[in-house]
Amino acid sequence: MTPEDLKFDQRHLWHPYTSTLRPLPCAPVVAADGCELQLADGSRLIDGMSSWWSAIHGYNVPELNAALSDQMSKMSHVMFGGITHPAAVALGRRLVDITAPELEAVFLADSGSVSVEVALKMALQYWQGRGVAGKHRFAAFRYGYHGDTFGAMSVTDPDNGMHRLFKGFLAENIFLTEPPIDPACMGKSARDTGAGDGRSCTCSARNGCPVADPALIAEWRQTLATHRGELAAVIVEPIVQGAGGMRIYHPCYLRQLKQICEELDLLLIFDEIAVGFGRTGKLFGYEHADLVPDIMTIGKALTGGYMTLAATLATADVAATVCKSEAGVFMHGPTFMANPLACSVAEASIKLLLESPWQTRLQSIEAHLQQALWPLAELAAVASVRVIGGIGVVEMHEAIDVASAQALLAEHGVWLRPFGKMLYTMPPYTISSAQLAKLTEAMAAYARSAS
Repeated sequence: MTPEDLKFDQRHLWHPYTSTLRPLPCAPVVAADGCELQLADGSRLIDGMSSWWSAIHGYNVPELNAALSDQMSKMSHVMFGGITHPAAVALGRRLVDITAPELEAVFLADSGSVSVEVALKMALQYWQGRGVAGKHRFAAFRYGYHGDTFGAMSVTDPDNGMHRLFKGFLAENIFLTEPPIDPACMGKSARDTGAGDGRSCTCSARNGCPVADPALIAEWRQTLATHRGELAAVIVEPIVQGAGGMRIYHPCYLRQLKQICEELDLLLIFDEIAVGFGRTGKLFGYEHADLVPDIMTIGKALTGGYMTLAATLATADVAATVCKSEAGVFMHGPTFMANPLACSVAEASIKLLLESPWQTRLQSIEAHLQQALWPLAELAAVASVRVIGGIGVVEMHEAIDVASAQALLAEHGVWLRPFGKMLYTMPPYTISSAQLAKLTEAMAAYARSAS
């Protein structure tokens, strides 16, 4: 990229969450390979973000390149209305095989945010199909984040999240007090906090739980019971609340929430867009709690970071009931739904993941993140450190100046994208131990510089 290219970019290209009046500096990336980004000047940065959590295999992956090339030689796109094709069938079969048996119906969408829109619309049409009127609202956790389109924004925390500017324009939904951060993810014993035995708890939701706060569970039950007649579903991010604060919580809270939804006859939607495909050490977040949602959304890592694609999965009951509504069909149909290129690379990415030692890799990444990051909690500028699977979070007391932080990190040969008070990493699963060490050393350098 030339200096003129960068000037054009700064003047005309509107980057995400960026002001056109005060644009942040942009790294001029001209190539990417393995776990590194190559800049225009020939220097390289270790990517600790997996391109917003999607490039789990790294970059320029031969198997994924081949899948795209092979599909491109056949057809790049064909409408999905009234037409099907091998790439969509192969991906659909793969998704049905690797998720819970109850999740039988697969709706392929354009992006994670759109898959949330699809899930919300499914829930609304489900109650129409059951002939139940008035169920037009949703419940979600405080500090949750579900996307930037209007329906997704309406179930994202309107006060603590990034969408408070749109309060008053969005549908007003119900927000539940968020579950507390799990002490185990901060290197603390749950027994020491009086909260039970860490993530090893295998309680029965019906018989109570030594981990979950009974007062909070009672509050959830009361709130959901009060609004039962108008609620179509509860939507939450399982185990990890992502862009709303990188908050990691105990799976027992999901078990308790599932039980309440069953008692009150409410649908439960899991937004697995950020944590799906192994990020927490399990293939999907719901596996931590040993339960199945009625509807689930996936995206980001679905294609290994190669193409934009997402999916909404539903139980057979949800799918059948939706189609008993007045419309008789599900009312959604993106132009690029089930794009053959995206489906092909997604199926190849899932195959590559499942045939790799991904669990061992995630265990190694988690162990290193724990060893390298947990001690940073002692620094004056650091409020909290938490780790699960391939996620490492250093939360500062003060908001991070993104431009200066990224400049310091780049000096250490690392690419990270902080937000708010969060300096965090979600590296590719294929990162080497040396690269991971360099990544955490850079995070430590920033934390020390701020202290």
